[in-house]
Amino acid sequence: MNNWLILGLTVVIVAAYIGYRYWRLRQAATLLENDDFRHMMRSGQLIDVRDPSAFNRKHILGARNIPQAQLKDSLSALRKDKPVLLYENLRGGLVTNAAFLLKKNGFKEIYILSYGLENWEGKVKENKVV
Repeated sequence: MNNWLILGLTVVIVAAYIGYRYWRLRQAATLLENDDFRHMMRSGQLIDVRDPSAFNRKHILGARNIPQAQLKDSLSALRKDKPVLLYENLRGGLVTNAAFLLKKNGFKEIYILSYGLENWEGKVKENKVV
């Protein structure tokens, strides 16, 4: 009986944490589907937050690579008066942390590609691995 109680409590805590992170993300950024993201790219700053090797293999055409780990040092390279569009392979920790950092530093319009590069239907630049 004690094991079931501990398991149930663990599930509740994990679900609450995931819900809280999602709620915080929605406070910092707007999630966009492919069509809306493509439309926003015309007026925004498109940032790929993955590492350079992943970026060099494949990225959305027109994206700049600013790895999430280096974003704090690169904030001055971004304009606060233009939307910032973020993506990674899937919507995960990199874009979430990047969105929190941008929001904390005064960026107002932050958008995330909802299901990441893996589900992107637009143009990409891809380097063939030999």
